[in-house]
Amino acid sequence: MKRQLMVGVALAGLTLAMASIASAKWEIVRAGNLVFGDNGGISPTTLPKQGFAPATARIIGKVGTVDGTHPPALSHVEADIDKTIRVDATGLPTCRLNQLRARSSADAKRACGAAVIGSGSAEVEVAFPEQAPFSSTGPLVLFNAGVSGKTTKFLLHAYVDVPAPTAIVIPATVTRIHKGRFGLHLEASIPRIAGGAGSATKFELKIGRRFTYKGEKRSFLSASCPSGNWMTKGRVQFDDGTEAAVSHLFSCTPQGGSR
Repeated sequence: MKRQLMVGVALAGLTLAMASIASAKWEIVRAGNLVFGDNGGISPTTLPKQGFAPATARIIGKVGTVDGTHPPALSHVEADIDKTIRVDATGLPTCRLNQLRARSSADAKRACGAAVIGSGSAEVEVAFPEQAPFSSTGPLVLFNAGVSGKTTKFLLHAYVDVPAPTAIVIPATVTRIHKGRFGLHLEASIPRIAGGAGSATKFELKIGRRFTYKGEKRSFLSASCPSGNWMTKGRVQFDDGTEAAVSHLFSCTPQGGSR
């Protein structure tokens, strides 16, 4: 009974901490001792019932443990995204992996500034053997890495002190699919941080870019709202073998018709 009470208090505390970050609804999943939460959405929330309008996305995540110990490292993320969300990087400048390796955020943006499509921040907790864990927060920058057929490639650059200033580059892809209500599939594999001693505990990323290509105004992200909601469904994997299924239903307001 005492352990159940402690678990309940820990989960409640984590939920309140998440709620303090943003007013939107958090989706919280527990897998054993691990707790993962995600939040975010599309802006604006009022979108065409028919057709698509330019949009930006906000992605927020938090990783913790019920007992407060150092969490395992996030190793892989995949998600299916509602077909009411579209990605179009055609005509955007691209960035290559070797342009971002071992570079600070400022140097990365100098090398590939024209390819930036998002920015944010990340927190990493590092726990070396026989040392107290410490946390470090650094910037995130998302770069367009090109389009190949149905797949759009990205490079997510983080720069954090672990404890030395370190660049972490995460390749990711978004592929067009036809799977019921889902139209995009996202995959990303996260490299080891600080030799495996580092774990991402918080991240927030805002994604969006307006640009002109061949005289036509475009938006990297666009969205519609035919039914009053849109959905993501995915899976997160950690280096200790833990997996968690995550789904999130977001609300939106259709423009040009009632729900």
